[in-house]
Amino acid sequence: MIKENLRLLQFGILCLFLVLFTHETKAAHIVGGDVTYDFVRFNGDSTEVTFRIVFTLYRDEFSGGANFDTDARFGIFQEVTPGNWRLYSEVRGVDPGGISSIPDPDLPCIEPPSTIGVQRGSYVFEITLEVTDRNYMVAYQRCCRNNTIANILEPGETGAVFDVIITPKAQAEGNSSPKFNSFPPIFLCSGLQFEFDHSAQDLEGDVLRYTFCAPFESGGTVDAQTGTLGCCDCVRPLPGQCGPPFDNVIYRPPYTKNAPLAGNPVVSIDNNSGLISGTPEINGQYVVGVCVEEFRDGVIISKIRRDFQFNVLTCTPNLRALLEADDVQTGPNDTEVYLIKSCGDTTVRVINRSTGTDIETYSWSFLEENGDVLFESFGGAENRDVDVTFPGLGSFSGTMILNENSECADTAFFSVSLFPSIDGEYEFAYDTCVAGPVDFTDLTVTGADQVIGWDWDFGDGNNASSQNPNHIYQEPGTKRVVLIAEDNNECKDTVVKDIVYLPVPQLIVVEPTTFVGCLPAEIFFNNLSTPIDSTYEILWDFGDGNTSGDISPTHNFLETGNYSVSVDITSPIGCTVSRSFPDWIRVLDAPVADFTFSPQEPTILNREVSFFDNSTNAGAYQWNFGGVGNSFLQNPTFFFPDSGLYEVLLTTFHPITNCPDTISKRIDVRPFATLFLPNAFTPDNNGTNDEFLGNGYYDGISDYTMEIWNRWGEKIFETDDPTEGWNGQYNNSGQALPQGVYIYHIMYSGPRGEREIKKGQVTLLR
Repeated sequence: MIKENLRLLQFGILCLFLVLFTHETKAAHIVGGDVTYDFVRFNGDSTEVTFRIVFTLYRDEFSGGANFDTDARFGIFQEVTPGNWRLYSEVRGVDPGGISSIPDPDLPCIEPPSTIGVQRGSYVFEITLEVTDRNYMVAYQRCCRNNTIANILEPGETGAVFDVIITPKAQAEGNSSPKFNSFPPIFLCSGLQFEFDHSAQDLEGDVLRYTFCAPFESGGTVDAQTGTLGCCDCVRPLPGQCGPPFDNVIYRPPYTKNAPLAGNPVVSIDNNSGLISGTPEINGQYVVGVCVEEFRDGVIISKIRRDFQFNVLTCTPNLRALLEADDVQTGPNDTEVYLIKSCGDTTVRVINRSTGTDIETYSWSFLEENGDVLFESFGGAENRDVDVTFPGLGSFSGTMILNENSECADTAFFSVSLFPSIDGEYEFAYDTCVAGPVDFTDLTVTGADQVIGWDWDFGDGNNASSQNPNHIYQEPGTKRVVLIAEDNNECKDTVVKDIVYLPVPQLIVVEPTTFVGCLPAEIFFNNLSTPIDSTYEILWDFGDGNTSGDISPTHNFLETGNYSVSVDITSPIGCTVSRSFPDWIRVLDAPVADFTFSPQEPTILNREVSFFDNSTNAGAYQWNFGGVGNSFLQNPTFFFPDSGLYEVLLTTFHPITNCPDTISKRIDVRPFATLFLPNAFTPDNNGTNDEFLGNGYYDGISDYTMEIWNRWGEKIFETDDPTEGWNGQYNNSGQALPQGVYIYHIMYSGPRGEREIKKGQVTLLR
């Protein structure tokens, strides 16, 4: 772990981000700032004094929109009465100069974040003031702060004021204010003590006193989308409208202006030296104000204020001391202690696993149990790992220090324990020809009290933890068996041996897909015998003159009869086992499905059809009537729902083997259409024979037309409705036509599309 005395490391990210606005001149992510002044000259009678004002603004370099204002406005205020100020003058259009990046702090063991950076810009201008007995204030107002700040209320709507007071004494004596020597580090690490010299320098040698103070606030988010100059709640308050006194920011409890980061110990500032120190404990962003009062002859002559923000986060060092060990325990002061164990060997090689690019030296120290130094070593890369010979059994402590006596150092604490040796061993026994269990016997010897654990790996995915196990292998082959034995000191030894396991099965087990089949009978013989694989020689005899060398073959029997089957198995080392199955397979003639039906030409008027089975070697029946019905009778009768073509399927099953056979035949239930026409009619409205209209079964008729013509060739009636007749009138609605002979002409399509034409004469009687 990083040594406690590296308290000067200053970590954390001072990403003092404020709300980002769209106006091109907005410093949306303000990090901090301060205002100082330098005496330039008096006028001829010393009634006026000129000062150079330097306002330094800090911004986030990677915010992507936090630019420096190019039209900054500064208000010059005069205190009329205590706490009552008026606008004295206004400085406009000041552009920033000297914009530069603040270098990353040189922090031992810490790689600065690549996405963090702070830029500095200075606004420099001169002001001439009347020398009076009143205070002057130079102030710059800007909104807003980062809304993630943890220690003040409503940070996202709170702006900042950067100001300096020029007292009457400073005016009269031509004083220059103190100036801060450096800007705080851009990050702090939570949980680690830090120190930062926040002192200032005064050219006149006056006494300086440092305190934490509350920063001022001003502005708001009323015009956050435009960023224009405006009201006191706007992003850029106008000096003429918005002057002092300014309000202090409101700290969120438990934080205060004197304890802005809290911590343990609390982060504080030394009043005389300006040294800020402490240990921040909670990650986050924190607003901090530092005030410096300048005393001359015991009187305050000036006061400067810096407003800035600390960002505290968890830091990961780029250097860490690590060792290869059997275990890691927590030692005193929560340190990690690496436990290294040696069993039976007094010379131990300690492997270094330290990480980091800044490692230059390795310092090793081994102590005996009484505290005397046993071994020490110091050096560079050649000293990374060490071999140490110990005097005997026992426990020895030590340290390995990276970069000893440097600011970037880390220490690994370890303990080396030497125990008696353990020698793992075992033997095994099994029948090499006949499959059976392999018996394992532990022969491990230890110098400790006893062997307490056994971890067996049988090389086939199976394990055991007993001392003397037995195991049955399901597959043959060479098995690499591993035993890890452990004694009461947790010392372990590993034994690896190969077992050539190639016996033949103790019992041949075969499962055919069927014992009785129909000609031609295709039967799969599933060989369930174990252990066998492709290295074994297999010979099948199917009893019909055919053989096979497959482990599990498929065979076609082409003649009826009973067949004896046998199989011989020979292992790669020559062990053999055989088994015969007398009259095992029976092959019978297959069923042959056939049927007839009546009537041979069913119609829509005669849809009931009788079916007659003519199959052979059949014992069960399954009928499918074109998807509209089923039956399991041998000779069923079926009533078809409509005309049409139906594929009737009969499947028969052998009474013993249940072998199937199938036959299908097409049944055409023909549609039917008839049309009978009378040769005379009497349209006298007596309800009998009043129309010339056809009779019959004509549901399947389509494209129907009927025309009636008189003897002079005049068409007197026409219809396309087969149910509409001629009533003896002209077009069925005109004058009644005279008695006589008329000609009809009828055309239509039948149910299957055939075209029919009927012509003839009909006599109209009155």
